Amino acid sequence: ALLRAAGPDAELANDWVRPGVMLYGATPGGQSAEAFGLRPAMTLSSAIIGCQRIGPGETVGYGSSFRAERAMRIGVVACGYADGYPRHAPHGTPALVDGARTSLVGRVSMDMLAVDLTHLPDAGVGGAVTLWGVGLPIDEVAQSAGTIGYELMCALAPRVRVVEG
Repeated sequence: ALLRAAGPDAELANDWVRPGVMLYGATPGGQSAEAFGLRPAMTLSSAIIGCQRIGPGETVGYGSSFRAERAMRIGVVACGYADGYPRHAPHGTPALVDGARTSLVGRVSMDMLAVDLTHLPDAGVGGAVTLWGVGLPIDEVAQSAGTIGYELMCALAPRVRVVEG
């Protein structure tokens, strides 16, 4: 935000910039962080802890909220709303598995979430999952979940391991 203390038409010797969320590599208001040359300051990552094949009509998640229309391969990821991932993130919210784009299926549970591995035949247990960060802007995940990047950053739980580097 650009601050002009004397008003928008005033002649000032100094202009002030409040960088806010841009310090974390995100943007307010839905603009692309890349358009401003911003890089993410954090990446939320996890791993696949299980894989399962399901058939047409089978369901994933609490309340059977996702029903497969075709045969699918599902990966279970060790991250959930108790870690600070948005509980309300819908089916289709983007994620990366081993750097390849995929999406969530079913509801986010307390300690786990599920992703579609059908088009990723080499992905399996131990595969790296990026939930936001390098390669997947936090603002894109936030928009999919109906919130803002600020909220996602602030919601991370103390149990999430921090790796500085």
